Amino acid sequence: MNNYRIIIAIASITLSACSDKTTEVSNQETNTISDSNIVQLTEAQTKTINLQLGKIEPRALSNTIKANGQLDVPPQNMVTVSATLGGFVKHTSLLQGMRVKKGQIIATMEHPDYIQLQQDYLENKSKLDFYEAELTRQQELAKENINATKTLQEAQSNYQGTKAKVDGLQSKLKLININADELEKGNIRNTINIYAPIDGYVTQVHVNIGKYVNPTDVLFKIVDTKHLHAEVFVFEKDVLKIKIGQKIRLQLTNESTERTARVYLIGREISPERTVSVHGHLEKEDDNLLPGMYFSALFESGENEVPSLPEEAIVNFEGKDYVFVARDASNREYEMIEISKGVCESGYCEVTLQSGLDMSSEIVMHGSYDLLSYLKNKEEE
Repeated sequence: MNNYRIIIAIASITLSACSDKTTEVSNQETNTISDSNIVQLTEAQTKTINLQLGKIEPRALSNTIKANGQLDVPPQNMVTVSATLGGFVKHTSLLQGMRVKKGQIIATMEHPDYIQLQQDYLENKSKLDFYEAELTRQQELAKENINATKTLQEAQSNYQGTKAKVDGLQSKLKLININADELEKGNIRNTINIYAPIDGYVTQVHVNIGKYVNPTDVLFKIVDTKHLHAEVFVFEKDVLKIKIGQKIRLQLTNESTERTARVYLIGREISPERTVSVHGHLEKEDDNLLPGMYFSALFESGENEVPSLPEEAIVNFEGKDYVFVARDASNREYEMIEISKGVCESGYCEVTLQSGLDMSSEIVMHGSYDLLSYLKNKEEE
């Protein structure tokens, strides 16, 4: 009987020992799992990386829409200059980039046709004066029934036909900037002047002295950059969020300066690239800006306070975003927790609160990537 008691006691001790070992192994596995995302620093390491802690704070971040675009000018501020009548370029001193003022002579043209046009005008103007006097005489005679009706009709026909020619020739002279009143004084010119139609900068020069140009040829292009606007290409999924008067923040390529504009017009057609053109007016003009410059744009669509952290506090590893939370500040222990990142603006990002993270959590604000490096080095050891 005593032998049986001894056997039972031994069996109980054995089972108890096995149970303790199982519990120990289980605890070891749990510690291994939790320790994989925890890093502990020495005091020296903490000072080296200048580790700084902070808390999640509510911050007003804009719900922004990202887009791209380029600067442009309205059609009335971009002019193509040509010669109304063909001719040879006698003089021009324009160079690309030169500034011109409206009414300034930018080229001089010459051609025998200019002389012929002036002669035709003077000849027909002389005839018109004669036919006008003849018509007046015939009308006076008709009142006294002295002349025939046919004679009066011929006088009217001659006058009206010649007047139409004179009016047409006068319009042609006006197109080539010749004043008919000056011409009637006998000042026939063999050259005509081309004048700048607007204030602006010369962007293209296509002629040289002695070159013959046709009426369809482009001599110069002039652009007035005073009223540059922002042409932004917004994807169709975002266009319903855009409103007239909405603020746009622009940043030119390779420039750190931020500029602002306001939505003025919203296009009504979707391009083959599935974008809609949004026309914005710059709030501050800058003579250094040029048409065609590309920029990135952010449309502000209202502000609301959301939990946020500095971008520096968030690390990206293998396509996911994490922060380090102080679990035991006295022992310098920090746990890496995955987060969901939202809108980022001006160095701050919206974060979604989740398990293990709340507004009272102490977050590593500076030194996050150093902690990530220490943690991954620990895993490789």
